[in-house]
Amino acid sequence: MKKLIYCTLLFATSMLKLNAQTEALLYEGAIPNSKPAVNKEKSEITDGNLRISNISVPTYTLYKPANQSDKKAAIIIFPGGGYTVTSSTKEGVVFAKALNELGITAILIKYRMPNDSTMINKEIGPLQDGQQAILLARENAEKWNIDPNKIGIMGFSAGGHLAATAGTHFMESVIPNPNNTNVRPDFMVLAYPVISLQDSLAHMGSRNNLLGKNPTQEKKDLYSNELHVTNQTPPTFLVHASDDASVKVANSILFYQALVAHHVKAEIHTFQNGGHGFGLMNKTSKDSWLDRCKFWMISNGWL
Repeated sequence: MKKLIYCTLLFATSMLKLNAQTEALLYEGAIPNSKPAVNKEKSEITDGNLRISNISVPTYTLYKPANQSDKKAAIIIFPGGGYTVTSSTKEGVVFAKALNELGITAILIKYRMPNDSTMINKEIGPLQDGQQAILLARENAEKWNIDPNKIGIMGFSAGGHLAATAGTHFMESVIPNPNNTNVRPDFMVLAYPVISLQDSLAHMGSRNNLLGKNPTQEKKDLYSNELHVTNQTPPTFLVHASDDASVKVANSILFYQALVAHHVKAEIHTFQNGGHGFGLMNKTSKDSWLDRCKFWMISNGWL
């Protein structure tokens, strides 16, 4: 039995080493908005996908493209998981490596899961980590050899909600920001994102985890990101499947319509099929959505 446990731990450790560069703490000092609590973080590998739950200590992992000579774009990645876990391989490492192939620096974020036992105010915890990731990228642009004016964010499902919140709520900094660093992302890539927390559209698991089971209408409105698009919202690429039964495609469509109404550069690709959480390749189609995203980034001067 001991040998089996040892082999399992060895395999998990090997997977982490294969799938990551150097993991570092997102905050150098105290984690804002946190309560003293035992770290109950748990990692599981299912079908080759690392899923991390109970995250209370946020980190980032930097993936650098090979043979990079000049400063290029960077993309911060927020995996999905319903604000319960992060799908860190399928919606994290896989994309970090794919972005590296395009010459883009990837920054994979292990953000905190909303939890009353570890946070003073759980509804702002993920957004704090999102803003901190953007702040770090900007303040380390020279060191990391990235262009501080080409820092994008990429989010999946609930990670897409976090990304869209960061892209629509940047006017108010919810983290310590003594240098008044700009926390507005330059562009967004949202894959099957949770956008709205209204009763008719919300992914209820994500909403319950972020706001509790009985949020006020004011809170639902505050975190329904389609209601907060302005002409300052970053240009956005959206991808979704029309038959998504978990997060309705109307989430992406409403956000796209709001972007167009405010004259924000936007592009949307809706697959006929694919369901939820298809990741890099939608197995129902030969069309690569990341290729479409690449051409969109090229046309806008980020790549």
